[in-house]
Amino acid sequence: MNKVIILAAALISNSILAIDLPENQIDMGKVSANGKPVTLLGSGIELGQQAPNFKVVDGSFVPVTLDSFKDKAVLISVVPSLDTGICSLQTKHFNEKVADEFKDIVMLTISADLPFAQKRFCQAENIDKIQTLSDSVWHDFGKNYGLYIKDMGLLSRAVLILDKTHKVVYKQVVENLATEPNYDSVIEKLKSL
Repeated sequence: MNKVIILAAALISNSILAIDLPENQIDMGKVSANGKPVTLLGSGIELGQQAPNFKVVDGSFVPVTLDSFKDKAVLISVVPSLDTGICSLQTKHFNEKVADEFKDIVMLTISADLPFAQKRFCQAENIDKIQTLSDSVWHDFGKNYGLYIKDMGLLSRAVLILDKTHKVVYKQVVENLATEPNYDSVIEKLKSL
């Protein structure tokens, strides 16, 4: 019963949120789904700027902020939903092929999935080297990074790298939601940190 109430609250807050957020002017027109452009809502970020803080939750609904990773470089893999094929591949790729090589870098996957779904996915797929976090409660990450997709209640696919001072040193907003990010350019940037 509680899961139903939380899901209903999340759906209601998604529809309210979409009305209140401005369009992301920085990444306007860059993302499509099924061949149609989608509108990204929120502030948007640029290379070189200080990454905005955010508040998301872990699998136990414990709040986690960017400040939780003070003085650590951070890779943020953003996916619309872990329960879809490409998002699953992206998350597994960072868990299996990237995390071991860059142990000093915090690896996060953020989606708008409920923490219950994230926890189930991680257990089923043996995701154990990266941390999955949910933006379903406050939508703070999507709002602050300009990655909230209007009328979908999901986050746009992206990869961000923040240096130890949390300056944005890499940003890849994937143009087509149905494609994986360019992993080679991500790896190259990680090697330069």
